[in-house]
Amino acid sequence: MARARRPEITERQLTGIKYLERVLPLLERLRPDGCQRDTAGNRQLFFDQYCALLLLFFFNPTIQSLRGLQRASELEKVQRKLSARRVSLGSLSEAVRVFDPQRLAEIVAELAETLPTPVPIGGLAGLSQIPTAVDGTLLKALPQITQACYATRRDAGWRLHTHFEVLRGTVVAAQVTDARNSGPTNEKAMLRRMLQADRCYIVDRGYEEFRLFNSIVAAGSSYVCRVRNDHAFAVEQSRRIGEQARTAGVIEDQVGRMGSPNSQRIVHPDHTMRRIVVRVPIHPKRRGKPPGATHDLVLVTNLLDVPAEIIVALYRWRWLIELFFRFFKHVLGCTHLLSEDPGGLAIQVYCALIVCLLINVATGRKPNRATFEIVCLFFQGWATESELLAQLARLPRHDQS
Repeated sequence: MARARRPEITERQLTGIKYLERVLPLLERLRPDGCQRDTAGNRQLFFDQYCALLLLFFFNPTIQSLRGLQRASELEKVQRKLSARRVSLGSLSEAVRVFDPQRLAEIVAELAETLPTPVPIGGLAGLSQIPTAVDGTLLKALPQITQACYATRRDAGWRLHTHFEVLRGTVVAAQVTDARNSGPTNEKAMLRRMLQADRCYIVDRGYEEFRLFNSIVAAGSSYVCRVRNDHAFAVEQSRRIGEQARTAGVIEDQVGRMGSPNSQRIVHPDHTMRRIVVRVPIHPKRRGKPPGATHDLVLVTNLLDVPAEIIVALYRWRWLIELFFRFFKHVLGCTHLLSEDPGGLAIQVYCALIVCLLINVATGRKPNRATFEIVCLFFQGWATESELLAQLARLPRHDQS
């Protein structure tokens, strides 16, 4: 039985080229990358052109593979706008082993700096540091059931380590590593490597480590971290719980030092810590728990002068990074990887982050499904400019919670 011929991609089907004009000047610096071994000077696909084609892929659901990307490169409009020639499938496949994906991390950080500064909300007006949620997510080239069949394989996928500003609703730093979560690619080691000053890092139990807490304080930042309930804590002061804190679920607010003084084999905190216990309801869908059941979360921080209810709110905002991961995978389509090569995966991930930032910069809105859909409908010709602006006006801006 003959294989059905894939439909040709036409210029009318391609959208989002106008968006790329914002980022093409930033990509120009990538042109020399990977050209060191091209002594004959006959390279025809350069790093900036390859990235521009990948960005085009994210705005066009009709392009679903490298083959589709190669066919798009044959179109005159694409060649003119991206200043690229027609590329072969072999060149696209080779590109992931030639170009350095870390060069794109610089562009992600630079684009993030162009976002407007958000107006602090609620009690955060007194918080001088930037609330930044930190977490990682797994990226797999094969479905999980297939990975389970090859459990002896070492390529279990990759991990995207992400720093997400909760007020601006955008990624400000990211690194792609293997998925082993051990040694130099451990999530705690990666956070230590990516630390910046004047940030409040909001993390979950996977980042619980005294050495990391010390590093954050030494970098001139702060942290809010959920920890295990059984840690030893030497109480130096028990604080009165105000009405707002009690409404937020706070049942204990203490200042002191964490860690057993009898243990000499571990690094102890070198600063005063604050321990806040929050009583929260258990989700009704959780099996085996009666209606109205609760459990206690223990948060530690070095923010000694911030109200306890604000500490609780900061930790709750950590879940915004989980919503971003969902958008990243299921709206931008990063569950479908164009390459299984680690370098190719990293390039695709960084380009996806650039798409998020482009939407953020161009619309002034947080990159969610509604923003992405209306922008794509506008470029496809289904929505007018007035309809685009009307839809965007209904979406939350950076300075809104």
